[in-house]
Amino acid sequence: ADPLQATITMQFPDRVLTVGDAIQHLLQQSGYRLAGTDATGPAVAYLMALPVPAVHRSLGPLPLKRALETLVGPAFYLVEDPVHRLVAFERCTMETR
Repeated sequence: ADPLQATITMQFPDRVLTVGDAIQHLLQQSGYRLAGTDATGPAVAYLMALPVPAVHRSLGPLPLKRALETLVGPAFYLVEDPVHRLVAFERCTMETR
């Protein structure tokens, strides 16, 4: 089964402060990891440093992939590397919306 399709329910602990922290927390038990910041642009680095919105501190039940997409919002899309079990995010363009 695809680990990113696993249904999850998450209440983030108080120590999870940023979007990046939340993504790392979600991926902990999935077998996937977040690609290094050298593989992404400054917009993604900015996104990862943003605080987790209060409305997103509790997620689910929903697939892990959808939880990740919810955290980053509509301006970014998920890029998956199933061979290396990596996820990354890229900024949406007019063509990818």
